[in-house]
Amino acid sequence: MPCPFIGSFNQAFVKNYGSHLMKQYGKFCPTLSRGFRSLGQDETKCPFIQQNSIISEAPKEMTEDIVERVQPYQYEKFFHEQISAKKKDYSYRIFRKVSRLAADGMYPQALEGAENHRVTVWCANDYLGASRHPVVQDAAINAIKSYGTGAGGTRNIAGNSQMTEKLETEIAKLHKKPAALIFSSCFVANDATLSTLAKILPGCLIFSDAGNHASMIQGIRNSRAPKQIFRHNDPNHLRELLSQSPPGVPKLVVFETVHSMSGAICPLDEMCNIAHEFGALTFVDEVHAVGLYGKHGAGIGEERGLQHKIDIVSGTLGKAYGNVGGYIAGSSLLVDTVRSLAPGFIFTTALPPPVLAGSLAAIRLLASEEGRSLRSKHQAIVRYLKLSLLVAGLPQLPSVSHIVPVPVKGADKVALVAESLMKRGHYVQAINYPTVARGEERLRFAPGPYHTPEMIDSLITALTEAFHENNISFNEFMKNGTCRECSMEYKVDIAYEEPYKYPMQVA
Repeated sequence: MPCPFIGSFNQAFVKNYGSHLMKQYGKFCPTLSRGFRSLGQDETKCPFIQQNSIISEAPKEMTEDIVERVQPYQYEKFFHEQISAKKKDYSYRIFRKVSRLAADGMYPQALEGAENHRVTVWCANDYLGASRHPVVQDAAINAIKSYGTGAGGTRNIAGNSQMTEKLETEIAKLHKKPAALIFSSCFVANDATLSTLAKILPGCLIFSDAGNHASMIQGIRNSRAPKQIFRHNDPNHLRELLSQSPPGVPKLVVFETVHSMSGAICPLDEMCNIAHEFGALTFVDEVHAVGLYGKHGAGIGEERGLQHKIDIVSGTLGKAYGNVGGYIAGSSLLVDTVRSLAPGFIFTTALPPPVLAGSLAAIRLLASEEGRSLRSKHQAIVRYLKLSLLVAGLPQLPSVSHIVPVPVKGADKVALVAESLMKRGHYVQAINYPTVARGEERLRFAPGPYHTPEMIDSLITALTEAFHENNISFNEFMKNGTCRECSMEYKVDIAYEEPYKYPMQVA
């Protein structure tokens, strides 16, 4: 029988280096250890040597105890090169040290940097200031005192708290759906839901809006389902693509109501009708709309009386509701399917008690008369900012929502303007690639009901100075309240003032 040790090497290797192997390891061989004096035929000798009598001497260098050192991959060098490239093209993200203040009279101000420089915050997505509302704060504090700060694990292992079920019931009621499911974030909600549904539906096809958020794009990628991308908010292109799809095949049409970076609002009714005409389910992201639109804050779907046309709605607890977490709402069977099969839900620690209680309180608050009052003030201050920008001749992208984008082309330029504003006491984060395409850099303003006209006047002055300071030219758009091109009087567009058709009581 051949030697099990030497037999593991190829014949050429043994032929060249067999002598060296014998010298090094022969004493460990049970056959060779009994000793032998020749390489002749001897039944006490190694059976492998007997079958392979021609073994040449190893080269001299092989008899020396030399260990060749293989250089490991230069990980730190690679990371350094990646970060250097980001800094070179001005897409490197700098997280400003900003601590938002919640006390009465302080919001929406913050302390910035090591010296606690006082600044006004213009870019937070805590749109209505729910995070600092006494009702929301008290609910979170009481939950900590009663149930602690953590959930203790996944809902499957640590248990399903009553507050979790109350919150999901409230979300389902808000969106007029049979069921809802909460996640650790809306990124996870979108990713987990889309990847799970598109993966399990046999032959599923996905039709995705070109402007969709990264969370939806990630979910679609993770599903590995075939996808087609239609032009942003273009129902005609959606119809064209759907008309070419095979009938009877599961389909998902995925889009947002309020676009986070442009402020555009989708043609919801038309897109839902087209999707259903071709047998598709609609997955509608209302992240930047929940709490802000509709009589009870359920979003654009509620404001336009179209909630029944949305098959799956996703939303967040981390923006207008001032907490953290995300959710979906839909049919009972659909939600139960995602609950049972989505790894992003199953293996994630549940939301903690203070977040559950705070979110529940915020949803109820914004569904009340006080919530409607906050929304009214919010829209008024947004209109004031848009008009102030126009009168000052400052650029802005067209937006019919609460998001006010000011274009500043060039990652270096937008960063310089943001820095100039910070020095003047106004914090707004520069938006660049990959959040927006290269060449579409901007400042994204999100004024809220606690901003004042005086704050906006100060911002406009600071922004004008920042443009001049950084040699950014802009043409005056308004003169004496009228357009300099056509002399038409400026009129502020007020989005969606139609009467509410679907009143709903939320306790």
